[in-house]
Amino acid sequence: MHKDFDSWNKRKKEINERKPNYYHQREIRWCSLGVNIGFEQDGTNNTYRRPVSIIKGFSRRVCLIVPLTTSQKKNPYHIELGIFEDKKVFAILSQIRLIDTKRLHDRLAVLNKKKFEEIRKAIRDLI
Repeated sequence: MHKDFDSWNKRKKEINERKPNYYHQREIRWCSLGVNIGFEQDGTNNTYRRPVSIIKGFSRRVCLIVPLTTSQKKNPYHIELGIFEDKKVFAILSQIRLIDTKRLHDRLAVLNKKKFEEIRKAIRDLI
């Protein structure tokens, strides 16, 4: 599969000029994950965005996120979050990462506290 790193690099330069975005733990937000190496989770289509769940904030400029997917897999690294916009959504725990908040875009939803704690426990168990 061919990945268009050149287009992503142009978009990444634009994102880098943005101001940091304010965010809160438990939010589900669009995030410019971009085009990445190998099996690292990519953003989709020409916006290079993917929904993510914000797990922990470290500062105004960086936070820990987990990418989300509608692809269902039977493994301990996919946690079902529920139904959003008529689709079943899963957190991909194996793809947890630190991002700059300039990558964040619109808020889509806020996870309920019970589901958020389930994800945090699964992350602790992963490490």
